[in-house]
Amino acid sequence: MCGIWALFGSNDCLSVQCLSAMKIAHRGLDAFHFENVNGYTNCCFGFHRLAVVDQLFGMQPIRVKKYPYLWLCYNGEIYNHKKLQHHFEFEYQTKVDGEIILHLYDKGGMEQTVCMLDGVFAFILLDTDNKKVFLGRDTYGVRPLFKAMTEDGFLAVCSEAKGLVNLKHSMTPFIKPNGKLALVEMVKYHHCRDEPLYALYDSVEKLFPEMFDDGQKDCCLLSGGLDSSLLAATLLKHLKEAQVQYPLQIFAIGMEDTTELRKVANHTGSEHHEVLDEVIFSLETYDITAVCASVGMYLISKYIRKNIDSVVIFSRESSDELTQGYIYFHKLEYLWRNRYSSNFILKIKNCIDAIKLVFSP
Repeated sequence: MCGIWALFGSNDCLSVQCLSAMKIAHRGLDAFHFENVNGYTNCCFGFHRLAVVDQLFGMQPIRVKKYPYLWLCYNGEIYNHKKLQHHFEFEYQTKVDGEIILHLYDKGGMEQTVCMLDGVFAFILLDTDNKKVFLGRDTYGVRPLFKAMTEDGFLAVCSEAKGLVNLKHSMTPFIKPNGKLALVEMVKYHHCRDEPLYALYDSVEKLFPEMFDDGQKDCCLLSGGLDSSLLAATLLKHLKEAQVQYPLQIFAIGMEDTTELRKVANHTGSEHHEVLDEVIFSLETYDITAVCASVGMYLISKYIRKNIDSVVIFSRESSDELTQGYIYFHKLEYLWRNRYSSNFILKIKNCIDAIKLVFSP
């Protein structure tokens, strides 16, 4: 993942802007770039890069010689960018898949562009010739995009909300000379209830993105279930077809009797890693719900043990079960059922001893 950030019409000083942009530095540890837009006051882009493709020309905002008036800040993966490039015979200047957005926009405008993209993405496109800014995001928000707008023309955009909260100001905008904006419209090109594009494919393998020419090692998470097993097997097949010279790395939260998980790992011939098995040891239970709920508590307990000298923690664990704080309690028709549910849940929790916090050395 990468982190994208942009401001239009901000009254904050440069130091405040940079500090806000650095709030999402964890999204891209390889490089950071901050750039002001030529000819417009108070307009700037920030980009935190996780280098996956094009080590030399992959920095953002993306600007190509053919379209000097376009600025693109992008996070995601466009699965069909090569097909679109070959179909329209576009000449790429970089190896970044997001460059296709610039070519498609120049050819047919934004509405046509987003309708042709197949992938997960979030982007900010600035067109200085037409004085417009476009924000785009995939239907489900796989790549997040947060924005803050005010009526006086201020717009801030970021991959995470934390990059916007410290700014002083509490879609197709026109840019004013002072860098501020006037919102024109917001267009939804696809709805989550519409038939997805992958319904056109007759095989799961045809859905797999072409992601093996980026020079980076790929790995996979595996639970042993149908979805993750199918993903691991398909990924391994494509790696072999691409003649990748490294073994597939598989990671899982495993325990001694996870036979299904290990069967998949052995079948794929991958290098298998099981992590956090100490959570099972600490809980002394294989109960699925208890394990899932305790991983986060285990991690925060381990952090506390490592960073401070406290040995006793006060916690509200089990209070929702005792006082019927969960929403589903409110749906029960009779009080005796509530009481029965509370007693039953507390007995289970006490039996598996899931309420104790265990500090790992």
